[in-house]
Amino acid sequence: MDLPLHDPLFWARYTFAYEDEDRVGELADQIEDVELDDDDEDIEGVEVVFDVGGGCRLVLDVALELDHHSLELIVPGLTEPAELGWDDLDMWHPHALRWSELDLICRAVDPEPGPALALLCRFAAVFEDDDVDAAAAAVDAAYASLRPEGWTGYWPNAADWLERNDLRGQAVTWHTDGQGRHWATQKDWHQKKDFYSTRQGPDKFPHDELRTLLQAARR
Repeated sequence: MDLPLHDPLFWARYTFAYEDEDRVGELADQIEDVELDDDDEDIEGVEVVFDVGGGCRLVLDVALELDHHSLELIVPGLTEPAELGWDDLDMWHPHALRWSELDLICRAVDPEPGPALALLCRFAAVFEDDDVDAAAAAVDAAYASLRPEGWTGYWPNAADWLERNDLRGQAVTWHTDGQGRHWATQKDWHQKKDFYSTRQGPDKFPHDELRTLLQAARR
């Protein structure tokens, strides 16, 4: 995995925490502003591949300079990766997975909470029927497994994750068509937290491919 997962500067940037200088403390002075120009489209991110089994993989593209991170999946039969969601500081749509789905996928990658969960939890939200205490404990354990010994400065935690991804009480309702496709709708826009996702109907989201990947994770 070609990412500096034990570096506080990486996490301050990856989680967008650096936007709040008080939050990251002394790290704020070490994070350089990136001046983008017409060549910014040439900036390439770092691809991290998570093998779920059966030829199914999640692909995370991390572009720190662009503050843009995307999640795709690959399953047998696909000619090119299918996008699940993305997160940035402009038009983010990170709510691609339910907690139970992410937990299943990450356990297939690694039985213990670790890098996969720490990196991918930004793409999963929790809802009324989730065990949020257990989810938060797993996310905290994943982050703690990467924290440098003796480091007392900024480090991400489950509270940070839930601040953006806890959608309980936000009028989000899940639906199914009986064919294994699950999507959600939000009753009213502009809740305290909005459900930012392309997974808001039976189309425009790789439902069938995600189902294939989840089946591989269960095996």
